[in-house]
Amino acid sequence: MSIFKKAKILVTGGTGMIGVSLTNLLIDLQAEVTVVSLDDVNPFGDKVFFVKKDLRNLENCLELCSKKDYVFHLAGIKGSPAVALKKPASFFIPTILFNTCLMEAAFRSDVKHILYTSSVGVYSPAEIFNEEDVWKTFPSENDRFAGWAKRMGELQLESYREQYNFNNFSIVRPANVYGPYDNFDEKNAMVVPSLIRRVLESNSELEVWGDGSQVRDFIYSDDVARGMLLVVEKKISYPVNLGSGDGVKIKDLVQAIINNSKKESLKVKWDTTKPTGDKIRLMNIEKSKKIGFVCKTSLDVGIKNTINWYLQNQKYSNLKYNSFNQS
Repeated sequence: MSIFKKAKILVTGGTGMIGVSLTNLLIDLQAEVTVVSLDDVNPFGDKVFFVKKDLRNLENCLELCSKKDYVFHLAGIKGSPAVALKKPASFFIPTILFNTCLMEAAFRSDVKHILYTSSVGVYSPAEIFNEEDVWKTFPSENDRFAGWAKRMGELQLESYREQYNFNNFSIVRPANVYGPYDNFDEKNAMVVPSLIRRVLESNSELEVWGDGSQVRDFIYSDDVARGMLLVVEKKISYPVNLGSGDGVKIKDLVQAIINNSKKESLKVKWDTTKPTGDKIRLMNIEKSKKIGFVCKTSLDVGIKNTINWYLQNQKYSNLKYNSFNQS
């Protein structure tokens, strides 16, 4: 029997891309789920308890964590690296406050287990990202503020272990995640949703920054959600990368989106004068494989699903799911 059946579970950022996938899985497992978000749209209807609360407030977090068995902390600031570099305080400060208040409240509430969602942004530039290398280095300059904020969340949980011998937590570091319920708005979209929107809106030519040789590790949101459940079920208390382990060149990603959008006649213009970020961001997934994690969704299937969702739900495309006002 699943440990989540009838369990009282809090999911922060539950209306975000990974949050929706995770919450749906928990609903299927017959958990009693409370979703907290600042969004007005509840994708789950009466299947969950839906709450709008500001996680920067400790009293709010204590109220949310009270009598919960498990806390899945996914809430954060969603936005592209370019936006994060322009508005670092808008990413750094809310992220620090979310993490500090929510995880302190969960710790005080004696929950059975806390899952913290870290990020690929905690890593320094390298061809392969190994979990144990994080504290030997600094985050990439392209992820400096967001990366350090995520690192501080990891360190907060480690502090509970050091002082209180508290080991009931898991840390996951997802690769480049994509899927339905992502941000598709022009200012904050990450690479996959941005390209999907722009391909669908383009008629003859698509301009893309760089030369297409940059390599990224893309993972579909449903796969990340399954990985989260797995590390909690197995009580894994060390950081675990969640990725496909396969490097995809941006030019191949662009072509996959064009093909699945039925825009084969679209001409791609590569602008090599623009910044492109780190050359390679590829996860070492040996630790996740050892605990039984398998990435089930191919890039082609995931892109197709994401495009179909976007075409059917464009009313959501400008909502900043899983995010906070970044003005």
